[in-house]
Amino acid sequence: MEKGNNGRCVIRMKNISKTFPGVKALKDVSFDVNRGEVHALVGENGAGKSTLMKILAGIYTPDEGEILVRGNTVEIKRPHDALRLGIAMIHQELHPVPEMTVAQNIFLGREPCMKVIPLVKAKKQSRMTKELLEDLGVDVSPDMKLSQLSVAETQMVEIVKAISYNSEVIIMDEPSSAITDTEIDRLFEIIRRSAKKNVGIIYISHKMDEIFEIADVTTVLRDGSLIGTLERDALNHDRLITMMVGRELTDFFPKEFAEIGEVTFEVKNLTKEGKFRNVSFSARRGEILGVAGLMGAGRTEVAEAIMGVDPADSGEIIIRGKRCHIKSPRDSIERNLAFVPEDRKLKGLNLKSSVNDNISIINLSTFCRMNAIINRRAEGKAVDGQIKSLRIKTPSRSTIVNSLSGGNQQKVVLAKSLVGTPEILILDEPTRGIDVGAKAEIHRLMCTLAKQGKTLIMISSEMPEILGMSDRVVVLHEGEVTGYFTRDEFDQETIMAHAMGHKRMVDKSEVTK
Repeated sequence: MEKGNNGRCVIRMKNISKTFPGVKALKDVSFDVNRGEVHALVGENGAGKSTLMKILAGIYTPDEGEILVRGNTVEIKRPHDALRLGIAMIHQELHPVPEMTVAQNIFLGREPCMKVIPLVKAKKQSRMTKELLEDLGVDVSPDMKLSQLSVAETQMVEIVKAISYNSEVIIMDEPSSAITDTEIDRLFEIIRRSAKKNVGIIYISHKMDEIFEIADVTTVLRDGSLIGTLERDALNHDRLITMMVGRELTDFFPKEFAEIGEVTFEVKNLTKEGKFRNVSFSARRGEILGVAGLMGAGRTEVAEAIMGVDPADSGEIIIRGKRCHIKSPRDSIERNLAFVPEDRKLKGLNLKSSVNDNISIINLSTFCRMNAIINRRAEGKAVDGQIKSLRIKTPSRSTIVNSLSGGNQQKVVLAKSLVGTPEILILDEPTRGIDVGAKAEIHRLMCTLAKQGKTLIMISSEMPEILGMSDRVVVLHEGEVTGYFTRDEFDQETIMAHAMGHKRMVDKSEVTK
């Protein structure tokens, strides 16, 4: 779509490409933003949305391509460059200073100071903040501490801060992910006010209803490539979903089917205030149950509640027909549950420790004599068995795990979970950030475990993985189950529609289907 000749184009990104080790994040992407326009940027997780915007905000630099601001070619090498050019980004994860006031947060690092001595003009700063807040209809006091505000109010302050830079373009990355419907209405009012002041808004969201309500223009990315840009009157639900997920599904690992037996695991009406509500599903012996959903759907939070990392407030967990009270990870391990976390480096590994110690750590008691002395021979035998079984490429079990490739680190996390011979495994993004070969090996392992009669619950943001590996799928949206599907029922459009909340599941009788 050509916008440069209409006089309104403020940002033009031309033929942007970006490669990270092993991943082509963006491929020849072009993207324009007009003054006074709300431009939605959408796509599946990993489509390249955040990478493109981080390039515009000066967090990343492109490998190829050109950025024009108000018709002039510019170099944006750091966030300060972007701010100087009138581009501000509000990140999904907010980073306010909670013990400072609203005014102090907004003008942090650029406070109005006295000329002779470096003292802040506090009254002037407060007055300037009050004018900004009133202009945008944000009803908070400049002198309140950020710690006293709600998440929504903090989000509004971040928007005010972005506008206070005299920004011509504001990037909003999932701004509604942690706020209520009422607060979203307030957010949209501020966005509309900003647009009327000729500010261009780039709005990243997975929520289809928001896109249709707020966006003037919508651009779709898929697998790092530009799929298309549509004006409001050309957009509809089915077309948007097809644009987001309509690739050839050639990157599956071929599914190997196992004999599926009785229900071994159930959750009923599991609830954690502010995170998920009334989540119910079951899983069977020999089954791979896929858990689908987009960012903020609550999938990881449900898994961590089941494992006792952050226990649920209410609901039931039933293992092999018996209700269980799981209040800590140790409780789950004792009940033969294993968990492979989403972030292997932060939650799955001790990066400065050896392969041996990482694999054996949660099951050391099984290698101990008299509950105190570790039987190193038994430990080494078990670890070597896992290294061989999972084909972990490591010089030895004494190798520091941080020196391994991402795929082999992921295998170490899996090995740690398998040493204790669990019956039920929850795998959160089991192949995220690893190469195709390592993915195939992990998919093969999952099929093998299912054939051994294990129960696997696989959380994944990758649609090909969900469709290719799952026997059944449960879909979450904003902390609620929106659909249950058997393998002969699901397809990518149906799952994406439910993941975006377009269709809400009302009949939960299928929970043990």
